[in-house]
Amino acid sequence: MMACTTVTEPRALALSLLGEIREATRDGLGVTRESYGAGENTALRILTERAQELDLRCESDRAGNLWLSLPEDERAAPFLVIGSHADSVPQGGNFDGLAGIVAGILILLGLRGRHEDAAPVRVLALRGEESAWYGKAYLGSLSLLGKLPAATLARPRRDGVDTLSEAMVRCGADVAAIARGEALVDTADIAAYLEVHIEQGPVMVNRGWPVALVTGIRGNVRHNLIRCIGESGHSGAVPRWLRKDALLAVAELLSRMDEHWRVLLQMGMDMVMTTGICSTSAQSHAVSVIPGEVAFSFEVRSQDTQTLERFYALMREECAAIERARHVRFEFDERLFTEPATMDAGWLQRLEAAAVQGEKPERIASGAGHDAAVFANAGVPSAMVFIRNENGSHNPHEAMDIDDFLAGIELMQRAMTSA
Repeated sequence: MMACTTVTEPRALALSLLGEIREATRDGLGVTRESYGAGENTALRILTERAQELDLRCESDRAGNLWLSLPEDERAAPFLVIGSHADSVPQGGNFDGLAGIVAGILILLGLRGRHEDAAPVRVLALRGEESAWYGKAYLGSLSLLGKLPAATLARPRRDGVDTLSEAMVRCGADVAAIARGEALVDTADIAAYLEVHIEQGPVMVNRGWPVALVTGIRGNVRHNLIRCIGESGHSGAVPRWLRKDALLAVAELLSRMDEHWRVLLQMGMDMVMTTGICSTSAQSHAVSVIPGEVAFSFEVRSQDTQTLERFYALMREECAAIERARHVRFEFDERLFTEPATMDAGWLQRLEAAAVQGEKPERIASGAGHDAAVFANAGVPSAMVFIRNENGSHNPHEAMDIDDFLAGIELMQRAMTSA
């Protein structure tokens, strides 16, 4: 682990914090910061220790999220929250989420001595934004706002070792209050939720945009597990008309859905479709065996709820048709829905006005989900600044340039201190 020293120069502090947490949570090429688990705990511990060295106030809420503020700022007015998430996907990149928390710390320190130029500011390091661990995203923010479905607490961790509820209890969360849907913060106290985040796709890199403003965040409908059940058989002994081949059934389903996707895009609809998991039973793997069962995931994302529902209905209709034609059946786990969100028009205008003359930032929609969506859909004005990032995200090769990062921070800070 890197040695802890109190650094206040923005560039040096950013590099120091990002580097220290990367080394402490390194897992092979990437980092692993499990939601409500060891890596996330390590990241939050380091953030707390460094914040205390920088004379910031540190508090944990009843969902286990970390709040940072200037101790000299005692104003009770509604505060601006600037935050992001401390967790990562398994063996992911170091900047996804963490960069936004570090941005908040730098902005907070930049307001020291002139904090009255802005509304009171709180930095929020959220837990559990990634769905990779428990199959549900936004765990920390939904819990904070009293919107986490109680059934989610019983969801098993990806390895089946324990449940979300057990993990949250170990992290000091008030699971009983969360299960009751009790709001752990009053949204009337939050003037706005702001987030700095790397772009997780290739658009900004390819268009040469160091910084961009987010217009909206795609929601999604997903099943973590769908089982197509057919019948195993000898590859040489069963003719096509008597086969119940689960793999060909799934392949046909995905091919049909890909064609629906193409048509909807031509109609101008915003959406993406993904099947990230698809496997036959390892116990019966053999070249000479007709697959009798396939397990797969299914996800569709869009900025429009009607598009989500329309595409999901098409998928279920195609499943029914394939069941009849191929004599298989599809079994579905819990349907998970995440609502799309629109960023606040006033804050978009404010951020544009804060740009250096002649450098008006472009606008872009976010295909990935972010905690800003939870706050926006709870009625909190929300805005995001994207930072250009090479090599995509959810992989160890994220490559955010520190100059782009500092430019995004400066833009956000100017907007926060504008009249």
